[in-house]
Amino acid sequence: MADSPTPRVLVIGGGASGNAVTVLLRRAGITVDLIEAKPDWNATTGSGITLQGNALRVLRELGVWERVRASGFAFGTLGITTPDGTVLHVAEDIKTGGDDLPATLGMQRPQLQQILIDAVRASGATVRLGTTAETLKQDADGVFVLFSDGTEGHYDLVIGADGLNSATRAAIGIADRPEPTGMAIWRIAAPRPHSVERSDLAYGGPAYIAGYTPTSETTIYAFLAEKCRDRASLDTASYADEMRRLARAYGGAWPEITQHITDPAKVNYTWFNRLLVEGSWHRGRIVLIGDAAHCCPPTIAQGAAQSLEDALVLAELLTGGRDWDNELLQSFHERRIPRVRAVVEASVQIGQWQLDGVRDADVPGLIARIMNLLKELP
Repeated sequence: MADSPTPRVLVIGGGASGNAVTVLLRRAGITVDLIEAKPDWNATTGSGITLQGNALRVLRELGVWERVRASGFAFGTLGITTPDGTVLHVAEDIKTGGDDLPATLGMQRPQLQQILIDAVRASGATVRLGTTAETLKQDADGVFVLFSDGTEGHYDLVIGADGLNSATRAAIGIADRPEPTGMAIWRIAAPRPHSVERSDLAYGGPAYIAGYTPTSETTIYAFLAEKCRDRASLDTASYADEMRRLARAYGGAWPEITQHITDPAKVNYTWFNRLLVEGSWHRGRIVLIGDAAHCCPPTIAQGAAQSLEDALVLAELLTGGRDWDNELLQSFHERRIPRVRAVVEASVQIGQWQLDGVRDADVPGLIARIMNLLKELP
C-alpha cells in the first residue's frame, strides 16, 4: 500500500481510462481527485463506439454494464460486403469477454461517457472540470501538483490519463509522440436503417473501408476511411459535402444513411494515429494509462477496450496490498505491454495493407488471432 495511511491519488483526464480507474480506486477506499481540462467533461463529444467483449467485461466490473446494455445495441456477427452492398461473408464475432457477455456492442459515445461520469460522481471522488496540472514535482513521499486555478496538492500517486496528446507524458520526460499512419476517417451519427443489425464493412470504392455500426435501437454511426488529407486544406463547412460524396458510391444501407449526411457540424474528420510507449510507462510516482501510453487506428475497435483494461489492471495492482513503488509500476507495464503491442501492431497492419493495396492480405485471420488473445484475462 502507499506510504500514507489513507493514500491520495490524482487522476489527470476524465476519459474512459481515467474515469474507470477512479471508480475502481474509490471502491477500495482510496482518496481520488480527478481533474479534466474540458469544462463539459467531453459529455457531448463523438459519434459512436464499438465495444467488444473484453471492454464489456471491464464495464461490468465497474458496475455499469446494465446501463450500457440498455443504452447500446448488442450483436454477434460482422458482415463483409462489396461496395454495392452485396454480402460476401458473415463472420461470427469472437466473445472476448466470455460467453455471458455479447461479442460486440455499439453505442453512442456520449452515452458511454455520461454513464462513466455518473459512476465517478457516485463513487465520491472529487472532480474538478476545466482544470489542468501546471506543475508536477516529485519528492521522496509523492508528487506535488500546482493546478491551473492556482491551488495545489500533494499525492501518493499521479495517474496520467490525459489522452493522445498527453501533457503528463511530456512533463515526465517521455519523448514518444503519436504518429499519423497515413489514413483518416470520416464519422457521423445517423438514424438506424431497419436493415442494420450488425456492423458491415465494405472494402474498396473511393474509400478504403466504408462501414456502419448500430449504436441503439434508433441510431448508428457510419464511417469512411481514406488516405489522410492535409487538414489545412479542408474547410469544416464542407465536411458534410465531402463525406456525402464518398458515401454515394456505396450500396446496401448507405443510400438511406447518406440522406442524413447534411450538417457539417455533425461530421467528424480525424487522422489515424499510432503510439506505443515501449519503455516504462511511469517515472517515479507518475504513471501513464490509456491513450497517453498507447493508441491505435480503430481497424479492430480495441482502443477504448485497451484503455479500460489498463485501468482494471492498474487498480488491481494498487489495491493488492503491495507497496506503491517502482517494482509495482514496472510490473504494470510488463503485464500490459505484450497485449497492447499486439493490438497496436495488428491495427496498424490492417490499415497499411489497405494503403499498400495488398489484395491477398489475411485480415480475417489476423483479427481472429488478436481476438483469441483477448479472450484471456488482461
